[in-house]
Amino acid sequence: MKLSFAGKTDTGLVRSVNQDSYYIDSEGRFFIVADGMGGHAGGQEASRIATEAIQSYLVEHWEGPEDTPLLLEQAFLIANQAILNDQLNHPERADMGTTGVVVVFRDEGRPWCANVGDSRLYRLHGSHLDQITQDQTWVAQAVQRKALTAEQARNHPWRHVLSQCLGREDLREIDILPVDVKPGDRLLLCSDGLTEELSDPLIAGPLKSIRPCEVAATALIEAAKEKGGRDNITIVIVTIDLK
Repeated sequence: MKLSFAGKTDTGLVRSVNQDSYYIDSEGRFFIVADGMGGHAGGQEASRIATEAIQSYLVEHWEGPEDTPLLLEQAFLIANQAILNDQLNHPERADMGTTGVVVVFRDEGRPWCANVGDSRLYRLHGSHLDQITQDQTWVAQAVQRKALTAEQARNHPWRHVLSQCLGREDLREIDILPVDVKPGDRLLLCSDGLTEELSDPLIAGPLKSIRPCEVAATALIEAAKEKGGRDNITIVIVTIDLK
């Protein structure tokens, strides 16, 4: 499976510090986006620690016997413990945490993704954009229970309240699932600095019309900033190239 890819992060127009992190494996084997929280230093450290821990574990165990779902689960658990260890050594960062979304291309013909928090994975197939991951937030759970509509959730004051994140003793739910892709499809990993500003149709536009991944990523970030840029914005785009 031939891939092209690019990533970009931006502090946005309001925040003074970028608490997002991302990583692109140079061989195109896996892609990571993390969005930290817990104050300037805490958020930066949490997303950095998680990204580095996941990257290190995946590289070290890539050729190991674990199947891909187990590989991803273990990588997230290692990242969670790494943040907890740092919290013990730095009590001033005791409340830090981070989201994490990862896509791996390890099983021929079928990538897998893992997610904790509300950073997202999207798939563009033709002109149709699908949200692959489910946000682990209070409002997303309320929508599933039909206590809120999707539109109410988008503007709800509790929309940023996470039900799960990395950096917690009670981490209990890592969403792991296969992703069906076909040649020509695009995958988008992003922090909520993008989705807070742009609706899905506005995200789909540049993904459909701009083919170079780096140019599309820049266009999406600029569009989010034009809508306010109230948070850090991080994007990784992966294109499954036509052979």
